[in-house]
Amino acid sequence: MQRREFVAFCVASAAAAATHAVADDAQPRRYSRTRLVGPGGAPLLAKAVPVNQNLIFHYPYAATPCFLLNLGHPAAPSAHLRTADAKAYEWHGGVGENHSIVAYSAICAHKLTYPTREISFISFREEKSARNKFGSVIHCCSEHSQYDPADGGRVLAGPAPQPLAAILLEHDARTDELYAIGTLGGELFNQFFEKYAFRLEMELGRTARTAVDGTSVVQPLENYCRQQVKC
Repeated sequence: MQRREFVAFCVASAAAAATHAVADDAQPRRYSRTRLVGPGGAPLLAKAVPVNQNLIFHYPYAATPCFLLNLGHPAAPSAHLRTADAKAYEWHGGVGENHSIVAYSAICAHKLTYPTREISFISFREEKSARNKFGSVIHCCSEHSQYDPADGGRVLAGPAPQPLAAILLEHDARTDELYAIGTLGGELFNQFFEKYAFRLEMELGRTARTAVDGTSVVQPLENYCRQQVKC
């Protein structure tokens, strides 16, 4: 192989390797920078987020629910995780003064169970139980998948094939305000909209897949849905 051909071969190989590396990694997805607000419309301050309470908001679409949690202690500074299709990604911990505030998609990675206005089979559980030997997990009662919110939503138990998708948060240290800015990990939004198309159409009409922009209201889960199933 002549030198010119060798150099061209090396350049092509490097480009292929770089392309392969990108393809094997789950990259963050950026959506609209959305301020989190309370039910009255005032900005939600990080210092006002209650510890170990289930809070819910919708992002990045009008119909896709998310959990906002203040763990009361710093989350892991980083977690190396993989999606169901083996794409690697790194989660960089919580936000806020104590790095204790985290957010995740509230759509279970197993059967897409999610909180509705009527009932929720998935929520954060601080206490241990016969079905929850870990404590401080997001537990889905449909098939008992359990996720660690302090470690990037990692699966601790149950049949879920991947962690919960993380919602990327931004904390403005000057104002203490919180913003959702994107997602990280295995998104399941397309499957969610396909599976629940009829229900979402009945509940939200054509706005179900409207992108959230500007603000998103955060409220306690018990105020959002009528019944929480405990297991």
